[in-house]
Amino acid sequence: MVRRLAVLCLAWVSLALPGQAQERSFISGDDTLHYVYTPLPVDSTAAAGDARQRRDPFFRRLVKYFEGSNVDRTFEKKIDFTFAGGPSYSKTTSLGIGLLAAGLYRLDRTDSVTAPSDVSLFANVSISGVYAVGVTGNTIFSQDRRRLNYTVMFSSTPRDMWGVGYNAGRYNKPVSYTEKHYLVEANYLYRILPKTYVGTVLSFEHTAGKGFSDLTYLQGEKTHYTATGLGVIVEYDSRDFIPNPFRGIYLSFQERIFPKGLGNCGKTLWRTMFKANAYQRVWKDCILAADLYAVFNSEGTPWPMLARLGDNQRMRGYYQGRYADNSMITMQVELRQRVWRRIGCTVWGGAGNVFSSLDRFDWSHTLPNYGLGLRWELKKRVNVRLDYGFGKDTSGFLLSANEAF
Repeated sequence: MVRRLAVLCLAWVSLALPGQAQERSFISGDDTLHYVYTPLPVDSTAAAGDARQRRDPFFRRLVKYFEGSNVDRTFEKKIDFTFAGGPSYSKTTSLGIGLLAAGLYRLDRTDSVTAPSDVSLFANVSISGVYAVGVTGNTIFSQDRRRLNYTVMFSSTPRDMWGVGYNAGRYNKPVSYTEKHYLVEANYLYRILPKTYVGTVLSFEHTAGKGFSDLTYLQGEKTHYTATGLGVIVEYDSRDFIPNPFRGIYLSFQERIFPKGLGNCGKTLWRTMFKANAYQRVWKDCILAADLYAVFNSEGTPWPMLARLGDNQRMRGYYQGRYADNSMITMQVELRQRVWRRIGCTVWGGAGNVFSSLDRFDWSHTLPNYGLGLRWELKKRVNVRLDYGFGKDTSGFLLSANEAF
C-alpha cells in the first residue's frame, strides 16, 4: 500500500512539471503506472504584458542613458560613444536640428597616463536651408609620441556677403548667395622633446558660390575655387585634455603653401597661422582660459579663403564673414565654472580685427566681443554648450559641442 501511495505522489509531481508532451512509466515491484501529461501553454499575451510592466518608461531609460554617459569607460570599451540630438542655432545657420555622436577611446588601454583620443560625428539641417555633415577628431598614439588630427566635412549654407575689409562689413549692404564647401584636412605630429611636436599638414578644400544676387563684391573673381595645401607645424602642448583643458599651455605655429598647380586660384598662395592658449585653475571647479589667434594670407587670396571673423570658436555672436580680409587677429579670455554636477556656466570677453596687411592694421577697426554661456557635460569632460555673444551692433545664440578653445 505504501509503495502504491509513493508511486501516485511521484506521478502527481511529474504532472505539475513543465515539459514536452510525453509518456512515462513508473514500476515498483508488481505495480506499474502509465501516464501521459501535456503542459499548459504559456499565455504569451500575459507574459508580454508583464515584460512591458517591468520595462522602464522611455523617458526614464533616456535619463539612465545620459546619467552614465560621463563615466570614463575607455579602459573597458574599444570606443565609448554617446549619441545626442536636439535643436541647433547660430547667427549664420539660424534654427535647425542637429545630431551628434561623441566618442572617446584609447589605442593603448594599458596606458593610464596619456589622455584619451576623441572623435565627433555631426549632422545638421536648418530652416534656412543649411545642411552639413562631418567628422573631426584627435588621435593620440601610445605614450603621446605621435598625434593625428583630422577634419572631414561638407556644408551647404545660404550666406550673405558684404565685401572685403572692415569698412565693407560696417557700411555695405549684404548680397545673398549659397555656399557649398568641401574640406578635408589632417595633420600628423611627432614628439621631438617633452610636450613639443613637429609635423606636416595636408588639406583640400573646394568652395562654390551659387545664386549670387549681385556679383559686384566679387570684383571679377570666380564663383568657385579649389585649393590644396601643404605645410609644416610646430607645437608645444601641455594641456591635460584637448577638448576641455583644465590646465596647461598650447602654442601652435603653422606655415602652409597652396601651389598654383594643385588648384584653380591662378597663383601660389601662402598662409601663416599662430595660436596661443593657456588654462589655469583659479578656485574650486573654476578654470580661467585665454586664447590668442592670428592668420595671415598672402596678397591675392580669393574670397572663399579669406580670414572670416565670427564662428563658433572666436568672436561668437558675429555673423561669420561679415568682416573678412586677408588677415585677422582675435583674442579672448573666458571664465568657466562648474555649478552643479554636470552643469556649468561661462563668461568671456575679447576683441578682433581684420586687415589686408600688418602695415595697414588700424586699431580703430578693432571689434569688441563678450558673452555668457551654459554648459552640460555630455561625456567625461566633453561639453555641449549654449552661448550668447554680443558684438558691435550685433548679438546671437550659438549651440555647439566641445569648448570654444
